[in-house]
Amino acid sequence: MIDRRIKFRHIQCFIEICREKSLKDAAEKLFLTRPAISKTLKELEDIIGVDLLTRNRAGVSLTKHGEVFLHFAEMSLASLQQGLNGIGESGTAGKTRLVIGALPSVMARLIPAVTTNLSRLAPYVELKILDGSHEYLMDRLRLGEIDIVIGRLGRPDAMRDVSFIQLYEETVEFVVRAGHPLIDAPDLRRIGEWQVIYPPQGSAIRPLVERYLIANGVGDFPNRLETVSGAFGRIYTRQSDAVWIISAGVVSKEIADGLLVALPFDTSVTKGAVGLMQRAGVVPTPAEQMFFHAVRNSMNQIGLNG
Repeated sequence: MIDRRIKFRHIQCFIEICREKSLKDAAEKLFLTRPAISKTLKELEDIIGVDLLTRNRAGVSLTKHGEVFLHFAEMSLASLQQGLNGIGESGTAGKTRLVIGALPSVMARLIPAVTTNLSRLAPYVELKILDGSHEYLMDRLRLGEIDIVIGRLGRPDAMRDVSFIQLYEETVEFVVRAGHPLIDAPDLRRIGEWQVIYPPQGSAIRPLVERYLIANGVGDFPNRLETVSGAFGRIYTRQSDAVWIISAGVVSKEIADGLLVALPFDTSVTKGAVGLMQRAGVVPTPAEQMFFHAVRNSMNQIGLNG
């Protein structure tokens, strides 16, 4: 009789460790931390009552018991995948719902490609995408209303009870319309002469922006507009003389197309991590794992390096 304590996550982690021959590489492949995957493997070995793998400097290797278990574990996983494919073909009644929170830094740059890839990899997953400020999305994540948040790493207090796996890094940009007076005479101390679109309280980049401005001797702005809306910022900045302070990922396409221009300020100190966030201690479901694979594929396609 099958021990009910054995879960899908145990099988999946064991197989991935065997494939990668490394706990570290398997953890990265599954978007888990090293301690989390080690704990899952130990749980499986404790349940079965035997050692499945031996650890050494070169990585890991299968024991005799591990070789036997791997054969049937792979068969089980293959059968489960066939079942999931069957659900995907059976229509919406069998769909798995996945709720994603996307911060502005990834909504325009990464999420469209991820959605396309996920539709191809896992048509049985019904995706719901929410946007908003970092504070809002993290609160929804902790309440269990959102499964995954993807975006900038927040302040330590904002990341309470949340795990974070980094994907890449990006900086903050000061963006204006084509033909703006600051393009020919860029001066950080002069941006207050125009309206400034500023990151609101609770946004991930606000502390970085505040420190950057203080370090460069730039004071408060007499005409400041605060918003987290990328849709508003893109249109308003093109139609006005406003200076928009925003994560590079939000406006990467507009800059590439020449619709907006990033002022040549050295904002390297605003560089911050962008990654995947889940409730701490939660092991990703099969649908969430497929989302992670879609993220990795999308990053490769659009040239985002981790």
